[in-house]
Amino acid sequence: MKRLEARRILVTGASAGIGEATARALAAEGARVVLAARRKERLAQLASELAGAIAIALDVRDAAACERELAPLDLDGAILNAGLGRGLGSIADGRVDEWNEMLDTNVKGVLHVLHAVLPKLIGRGRGDVVLLGSVAGRQVYPGGNVYCASKFAVRALYEALRVDLAGKNVRVTTVDPGMVLTDFSITRFHGDHERAAKVYQGMTPLAPSDVADAIVFALTRPPHVNVGEIVLWPTDQASTTQVTRRT
Repeated sequence: MKRLEARRILVTGASAGIGEATARALAAEGARVVLAARRKERLAQLASELAGAIAIALDVRDAAACERELAPLDLDGAILNAGLGRGLGSIADGRVDEWNEMLDTNVKGVLHVLHAVLPKLIGRGRGDVVLLGSVAGRQVYPGGNVYCASKFAVRALYEALRVDLAGKNVRVTTVDPGMVLTDFSITRFHGDHERAAKVYQGMTPLAPSDVADAIVFALTRPPHVNVGEIVLWPTDQASTTQVTRRT
């Protein structure tokens, strides 16, 4: 029997990167995944490849849409993966619109989804919540300022959930990866593929599937085991500011 047989699990940010890899890994273990993201066409294609999957076009920044689309669902778990970075400058030189986009997505988006899905999980008396944090929520790096602040906030929400959900039999996990080869840097640099490629030049980053494996591990522990925090680093990355690169 597959380890997540028939469990209904939401994955936000499921149209690419870590979200897509997680959805595939969960489905391979028998889960019926609910795919949520803004890119409707990519979601529909992914849903067609995964047995029992459904797709919901959703912007997590829209609180009303999260309540409308997610609150009615009967879920066994939720993977809150939607997030992004924008820019890599100082606070003095930063763009307010980029700050708002990061905070609205990475922090308020997490809150919107939590507010929509937690009542059902609590009512069922069981379930899992997995937050996609980052090592940037543990160590600040030059130019990361507001993005790091958003991930420090996710870490605080993880801590708050552990308090809020004590005794309710809902497990909470934060998975905090270092450098992962996704479209993250392309998004951060507004589509500049050449600049994005230099971020990973000369080193071996994590793959989205590595993060997905960690999530599956947490979800498949016995009910009395809550894997609280998983930090994943590429072997070539010692900290947010120290990376070994081979020329």
